Amino acid sequence: MSTSPGTPHPVSVDDEILVPWTGSGKRPALLDVRNFGIMAHIDAGKTTTTERILFYSGRIHKMGEVHEGETTMDYMKEERERGITITSAATQTWWKGCKLNIIDTPGHVDFTAEVERSLRVLDGAVCVFDAKEGVEPQSETVWRQANRYKVPRICFLNKMDKPGADFEMCIEGIRKRLGANAIPVQYPIGQGGEFRGIVDIVQEVAIFYDAESEGRRWHEAPVPDELKPRIEALRRELVEACAEQDETLMERYFAGEHLHRNDLLVAMRKGVVTGKINPVLVGSALRNKGVQRLIDAVCYYLPSPIDISTVRGWHPVTKEEQTRKVDSKDPLSALAFKIISDKNGDLTFVRVYSGTLASGDLVWNPVRNDRERISRIVLMHANEREPVEKLEAGEIGAVIGLKVTSTGDTLCPKDEPIVLESMQFPPTVISMSIRPASRGDRDKLSDALGKLAKEDPTFKRFTDPETGETIIAGMGELHLDIIKSRLVNEYGIHSEVGKPKVAYRQTFRKDVDAEGKHVKQSGGRGQFGIVRVKFKVKETPEFEFIDSIVGGSVPREYIKPVGEGLEKALEEGYPLGFPFMNVSGELYDGKSHEVDSSEMAFMEAARLAVRAATEMVGVTILEPIMKVSVTTPETNLGDVMGSINARRGVVLSTEQGSGDTKQVIAEVPLAEMFQYSTFLRGMTQGRGNYTMEPCKYAPAPESVAVKIRKEIEDEKKAGRK
Repeated sequence: MSTSPGTPHPVSVDDEILVPWTGSGKRPALLDVRNFGIMAHIDAGKTTTTERILFYSGRIHKMGEVHEGETTMDYMKEERERGITITSAATQTWWKGCKLNIIDTPGHVDFTAEVERSLRVLDGAVCVFDAKEGVEPQSETVWRQANRYKVPRICFLNKMDKPGADFEMCIEGIRKRLGANAIPVQYPIGQGGEFRGIVDIVQEVAIFYDAESEGRRWHEAPVPDELKPRIEALRRELVEACAEQDETLMERYFAGEHLHRNDLLVAMRKGVVTGKINPVLVGSALRNKGVQRLIDAVCYYLPSPIDISTVRGWHPVTKEEQTRKVDSKDPLSALAFKIISDKNGDLTFVRVYSGTLASGDLVWNPVRNDRERISRIVLMHANEREPVEKLEAGEIGAVIGLKVTSTGDTLCPKDEPIVLESMQFPPTVISMSIRPASRGDRDKLSDALGKLAKEDPTFKRFTDPETGETIIAGMGELHLDIIKSRLVNEYGIHSEVGKPKVAYRQTFRKDVDAEGKHVKQSGGRGQFGIVRVKFKVKETPEFEFIDSIVGGSVPREYIKPVGEGLEKALEEGYPLGFPFMNVSGELYDGKSHEVDSSEMAFMEAARLAVRAATEMVGVTILEPIMKVSVTTPETNLGDVMGSINARRGVVLSTEQGSGDTKQVIAEVPLAEMFQYSTFLRGMTQGRGNYTMEPCKYAPAPESVAVKIRKEIEDEKKAGRK
């Protein structure tokens, strides 16, 4: 499913109605809705910014602090103990006539799936940057995710009062590293400890905050003389960017006409909705400066659901494109984007794109080919629930008690089906064994892991066929550590975990042509299936099945079972147990029997073809490579680069960080990164830190492959004993 931005509606300077209705008929309620998310690198201030938005809009009456574990949106025990956001949380509030549906997302890369599924259903986003650090590694990751779903963005340079804050550095980083058209609409009056106000470049006025009023009182004044040249230059830049969005405005600009605030807001909004402009605002959420104007900017610039002209998907059977208007009168189309397990019934978060989802409705899930009954609907405020009777087009809420629906599924009428585009989640890169501390918790552990896996698409659990151990897999050490913590806090299950293991893959050493022959006779009806398959090593990771059968050597009804058999066998990963990747399989010949052939026989023949190919050419072990970004004091740069080289890493670049720090960008095998945080802290006297995210899979060196094979053999021997 994709969304196509329409012509954005104009804005007004009216403080009570930020987006007036200029069309005919009754004003659409959707015009005053903003579905947006707060996204950033860890510690940039996302949750604090959200907390201030809720406070100033009247949704909450006391501001909580992250460092005190009292924020509204970080409600999980693990979040409050660690001072980080782990799961995305939704809430609603109102501001000057606009309804704001807000999702606060995590910043740590281990929880990137939360960002992915949130951006999939949002119309816009506020990207928060630490004004001292600028563009950080996870800033780039979330920006790329937003690019994938074409989400309009505005930028907020937070922590302008932090020592070392640098406005110009941040703007340059956003433009160069993110490729964004960053257009400042505000400028800081002072930076670091001297930060005392903001210049509104559009209005050409300075705003000074009363330090004792928690940001609720300020006064306007002329732009300070020393800032006038810079503000004039930035306003020319802003006016030119706006003029490029509208031909009439361009003509007026070239005619030398002074463009006023309303002209600029209209053009700026058009640029934001179409993804051509990213306005930049400044402030300090912790010190309550600039937040109200950030909320204004959300209402001014970010799109309403009505600015998305068409919702596209496809028919589940014919695969033909289907479209829906963003209108409550159109047939229902809703996307389930998040699930939370609950003893009173699973909570399924949904975004309604068209139509109406009401309590008591019987709807169709075309992905699962099954019906769902809508029992109760709620709006979420973090972990609090507000019952409602229905959700209309453009709204986000949650349904309690759905039975078969999973993350990424569509809900629609059975007689007018549509499948909306789902989300893309990265594969797991780390695994470890887990067992309950007490024998009586075995069944409870299995049930709890199943619920956690249903909630989190990047968390997997399975049983090792050789050892019988339960294995859990995720995106990193922190991810699995949080899972273990949740087992204790939410389910009362204490567990013991084994040493972390890397999620290796394998591929064929070279292209190979193999035959799979499954022929058995046992008194009654036999089993007969013969397939000949060309396996090729390719660049892209996903398995590709190619049907090249001509002349009916394999009957049509058995083609699909062959493809399914190949895919299942490649996932099982004979002989090492690692799933195959970068492989295609072309079925070009085979034989069948009028009586003895069956789908099962051809599936088994496909499995035997994979095994035969493996034994003919062998396999190459592929290991996950991580993109690592290390921030270190410059005095420790040599030691850090040496530590990366010692871990079989490749340094890609070194960049100047803030102050006396350097940032090292490298690619390092995941197997070499365990416990690196402890090592780095010791080497840099606690000043160094790093982030990493999955980058690619690459062939493991022969010495490493030999070690991996030996470990597998030792585990098999231990399992047999």
